[in-house]
Amino acid sequence: MLAQLSAFAGQIAVLRNGFSIHFDRKEQSANSTRLFTATGYLDIASDQITSFEEDETSPVPEPPSVAPPAQPLPTQSLVNKPSAKPPVPAQPAAINKLTASPATATTAFDLDQVVREASARNRLDPDFVSSVIRAESNFKPHAVSKKGAQGLMQLMPATAAQLGVADPFDPRANVEAGTAHLSALLDRYHNDPIKALAAYNAGAHRVKQYNGVPPYRETRAYVSKIVRDFNAKKRAQMKAAAATNASTPVKAASPKLVKKAKPQQASVPKSASPA
Repeated sequence: MLAQLSAFAGQIAVLRNGFSIHFDRKEQSANSTRLFTATGYLDIASDQITSFEEDETSPVPEPPSVAPPAQPLPTQSLVNKPSAKPPVPAQPAAINKLTASPATATTAFDLDQVVREASARNRLDPDFVSSVIRAESNFKPHAVSKKGAQGLMQLMPATAAQLGVADPFDPRANVEAGTAHLSALLDRYHNDPIKALAAYNAGAHRVKQYNGVPPYRETRAYVSKIVRDFNAKKRAQMKAAAATNASTPVKAASPKLVKKAKPQQASVPKSASPA
């Protein structure tokens, strides 16, 4: 049974990984601590919490639900998020649309922008990240799995806490953290997307245990689905490029020889770092 402990209205849990989580109250058992935040709760292993401190800053009341004041929403991400980017007036409204109705055409464009920005910061192919999101949540920002994974890239509460995500249902914070986690796995497995995807789904300890993709039906189907979707996108892009080149008029005899471009392979999701 969880024993509920009283907490002051505004406390901070300091984690071993250097992150901190603001919470309103907490419940503790022998091995885990449940922190209740303004948007829900997070379950953290008790041995990962070094201390609890009072938040000396007074909480700022949330403004009425008007589009312009909603701009603080993207700042919940703590993973490699640039702070000097000039504000875009239409951006808060776009994020609200993404949360409310992910099926609209405007939402798809907004999500695509979020994916492109997070992919660029973490040196990943945005099509690869998009294929992972499709397999994880089918682009539903408030998706929750039976195991408790949350948001677009289905972050487990402990993983979200380790990555500094206060609200896993915030599309920008979720995609930023999930993309950073995926990039770290690709680095760990030397740009092997199969092992990275298997670890994202089943855990790195399982990939180590089986020296590759674990023999789980769910994990193997998950990896295959993403690879098929990613390769289909690349084939479509190559066909579109070939059709464009074929429709471009060719100039009459040129004195210079033009080398024929080789078709690029579309199986490596990790983009090259700039020289």
